[in-house]
This record gives sequence, structure tokens and C-alpha cells, in this order.
Amino acid sequence: MVQRIRLRHTKRGRLRFTSHRDFQRAFERALRRAEVPMAYSAGFTPHPKISFAGAAPTGTASEAEYLEIALAERRDPEALRALLDESLPTGLDILEAVEAHTPGFTDRLEASVWRLVLPKVTRPEAEDAVRAFLARPHVEVERLTKNGVRAFDARGAVLELTVTEAEKESGENGPDPSGCAILRLVVRHSTPAVRPDDVLSGLRAAAGLALPVPAEVTRLAQGPLDTETGEVTDPLAPDREAAAQTAAAHGAG
Repeated sequence: MVQRIRLRHTKRGRLRFTSHRDFQRAFERALRRAEVPMAYSAGFTPHPKISFAGAAPTGTASEAEYLEIALAERRDPEALRALLDESLPTGLDILEAVEAHTPGFTDRLEASVWRLVLPKVTRPEAEDAVRAFLARPHVEVERLTKNGVRAFDARGAVLELTVTEAEKESGENGPDPSGCAILRLVVRHSTPAVRPDDVLSGLRAAAGLALPVPAEVTRLAQGPLDTETGEVTDPLAPDREAAAQTAAAHGAG
């Protein structure tokens, strides 16, 4: 291994229903098509060295999925990004590629920002449910896991839950804002992980908010949590800064 590249990609449109395993297969095919010189693990069945971090649940869209690949030869990150983007289907788009210069990337993914579009739910209904949810110190919900039904608190990990203006959150290509409420959710990554559907279950438990149709859920960001401002910041920023400092040092030399 001579280089590590960190990538940010999307899950948009119908491809939000792509499972993590399906994406893994599609990405490995893209690596082969793009002729990326991957580094491989040792042993009887070598595998390309790919590390996935904080994958969104199947059925949710995302603008901020991250992974890291290890290369056997050096490549320009932007050229590599373009090649991989061309090799993946539209909706699984590679937005950024940054050379890894710092350790502990997965530890930086401390929180996520989500947009939850609730069709056929009015803004007043959503506001009442949010107030009821936030007023409670604990909101117990249940989730079916591979080990059976598990009960846990969906309230403690929620850092922010607000009803937003649809025009500001949807954008030109977003869902039709008419006739729906839109929530902004900031949740701390915890164990067990609290997902947007757990918070929706919590809104039902705390305020009886039953959704007439399924919510449209999109992860807008994930990364380090600024404890002073409550903002979720860019996890690739330390690598960009380190790369700039290295380039400046080489230039000075």
C-alpha cells in the first residue's frame, strides 16, 4: 500500500434502496472497470482494501457516505474520482476524493444531519409532535434486529429536531414541499445507533404522530460535532489541510 484515498459519495433516487452489500459489489466492479491499482489483503482469498464508514440504512438517501481505499500505486485523487464516478450508476455519485493524511477517520463521524419529509403531515401536527418528543427525557422505541426485538431510548442521541421551511430544505430537485412537513434532525452516533426511523417511532410513541405514507429520508451530512455550535462539520477537512501544508512545504523546498 502506497496511498490511501477517502471518498464521499451519494445515494440518490431509486438507488437509496441499494443495500450496503449491493453497493459494495457495485463499487468493486467500478474499481475494476476504472482499472484502479488496488492494494489487496494477504491470505488465501485476497480482497481489495476498502473500508466503509457509517453507511446509511437501506431505503434512505444520502449526500454524505464515506469510504476509504488503499492503492498499490499513487493516483491523483481528482482524476480517480472522475474515473470512479463514470463507472458507477447515476445516483451513486462520487462527489469528493481526498488523499488520507491523518488517522482516525471513522472516529470523526460523530453525528449526522438528516432531512425527513413527511407527506400529508401538516406543519402544526409536526410541531406539536416535536415539542412532545423533546419534552421527554426518554422515549423508548422498539426495533426488530437479527437477535429479535430490542427496546432502547431514541431521545438521548437527538441533538436537534426542528420543523423547517420547506423551500429552504428541498431545493430545486427536492420533493414537492406542498402538503408535507419537513424535519431537520441532528443525531449523535451512539450505541445502539439511533436512526431516523427510530425517531419517527419516537414521535409516534410520544405524540401519536402516525404517518399516512412513509417518510422520505435523506442524510445531508455526517462528521465531527462542534460542541460549541452544535454544527456537524466536514470530516475530510483535516486531510485537505494536511495536503495543503505538504504541498506548501514542497513548494518552499
